[in-house]
Amino acid sequence: MKIKNQAAVGILLHVWLAGAVLAQEHHHNMPGMEGMTGMEDHQGQQGMDMPGMDMSGMNQAGMFLMNESSGTTFQPSAWPMPMLMTSAGDWRLMWMGQAFVVDTQQSGPRGGDKLYSTNWGMLGAVHKAGAGSIMLRAMMSLEPATITNRSYPLLFQTGETAYGRPLVDAQHPHDLFMEVSAQYARPLGEKGTWNLYYAPVGEPALGPVAYPHRASAMELPQAALSHHWQDSTHILDNVVTAGVSYDKVRIEASGFHGREPNENRWNFDYGAMDSWSTRFSYYPGKNWSAQVSVGYLSQVEEAHPGDVVRTTASVEYVRPNGWATSVVWGQDNQRDEHQSINAVLAETVVPFRKRNFVTGRFEWSQRNELFPERHDIYDIAAYTAGYTRDIPLFARVQTGIGANVTAYGIPQAIQNAYGTHPWGVNVYLRVRLKAAETQQMQQHHHH
Repeated sequence: MKIKNQAAVGILLHVWLAGAVLAQEHHHNMPGMEGMTGMEDHQGQQGMDMPGMDMSGMNQAGMFLMNESSGTTFQPSAWPMPMLMTSAGDWRLMWMGQAFVVDTQQSGPRGGDKLYSTNWGMLGAVHKAGAGSIMLRAMMSLEPATITNRSYPLLFQTGETAYGRPLVDAQHPHDLFMEVSAQYARPLGEKGTWNLYYAPVGEPALGPVAYPHRASAMELPQAALSHHWQDSTHILDNVVTAGVSYDKVRIEASGFHGREPNENRWNFDYGAMDSWSTRFSYYPGKNWSAQVSVGYLSQVEEAHPGDVVRTTASVEYVRPNGWATSVVWGQDNQRDEHQSINAVLAETVVPFRKRNFVTGRFEWSQRNELFPERHDIYDIAAYTAGYTRDIPLFARVQTGIGANVTAYGIPQAIQNAYGTHPWGVNVYLRVRLKAAETQQMQQHHHH
């Protein structure tokens, strides 16, 4: 099934035009925040006087909010977050965006071929409010238009539905509104911060940084197979989170509507606050972050009624040059089936000679939804290797072309359905908003 040409062109123009508009505001622009150290930096202790940045109107709480990556999660502060920063009066604006145009080819009787686009864009606005700061943030995706027939092929992936049937060997698109949130943060002594987050649609304190925003997954257009064990809660409804951070540790608790989005990807799926989660995070230094979390999800899957207790743990390591590695474990304890299903992910992206990126991802997961007529559990391993080459075309857009290959290890019992050695290939064009080269060079010169 081929994507509509205007959809692919539309997402490219969406990102490129954003860069062109922001290029006219270069006198307000601030380079990406990097070089911070430890949890103190997430709270703005060390990051207040970064060369080349107009920090007037910012305070410690504002810096805390601006370092969030996905919902209320932080990545290691050494990561050079790809963003543009501008001003609108006393508001500080953060622009982020990424799009892939992908051609997928997969082997075997259940493999599929498709041309489509995965994408998202985010705008955050921060303003002082007394000793604290508020942040308004909206994140959107055009995937409801750029992924036709409500899914793209991904061998062994399960979760959510298309046309009323559970998706198998396919990945669903994101909703148009991935997040609409408001947040307040305020210092708590010299080393502490407390924050309160509310989102009609957003992300509770459960799991690692979601894969579309995770540093180690930035050159992978396809979803992780372990998505529904680890970070599928990154788009939920009626979310409230309260958190307290002190020095290198952070504790958060959330209440939210536990049901995952339905097939209408264009609207809000508001519901009662019937689920909860809590997360403990640790930031030993600027290169490391770790979290452990647990959540009770009420009636999470429309096609599979029942409650789930999800437990996750993860560690991220990032270098200032963009080398990033993540290891993530997730478990869904399915209460009605009285069984626990596990998934493990390890992924890395290694930049070299500035414009080259090598990616690796290993996944092992237990799948019990590959054959709807039965609930047998199968161990699936996936090995992905990829390469992206940047092609500089625009000052504020990072453009690249690349490909990745995935080989699967599967039990003999399902080889009749998938083939003996199933595989998949993705070839893609990637565009991403970023700070201008001249500003990045200026910042490194100051440092």
